[in-house]
Amino acid sequence: MNSSANNQALPNAMSASITDDSLTVELSDGRTIAVPLTWYPRLLYGNAEERKNWRLIGKGKGIHWEHLDEDISVEGLLAGRPSSESQNSFKKWLQMRFRAAA
Repeated sequence: MNSSANNQALPNAMSASITDDSLTVELSDGRTIAVPLTWYPRLLYGNAEERKNWRLIGKGKGIHWEHLDEDISVEGLLAGRPSSESQNSFKKWLQMRFRAAA
């Protein structure tokens, strides 16, 4: 018997919303998935306007935030994978944000 959930096509993202503590994504199969915003530090440190400025990429396979340089895949969300960005990379990004704001 060769049946596996991996053989099924993944749903696509249809929309996204962010509160102060979570990212919620509506999927094409009717599910809604919510994850802690702490999983994605760039979203956590983004302001409300930056968080609202998202677009679907790959026909809904992922979500992109231009001003935060963040991409999140539906596959990663469903697998429960938080950001894999290194601490060094995130620190450099934060420093660039603070410099640009000054």
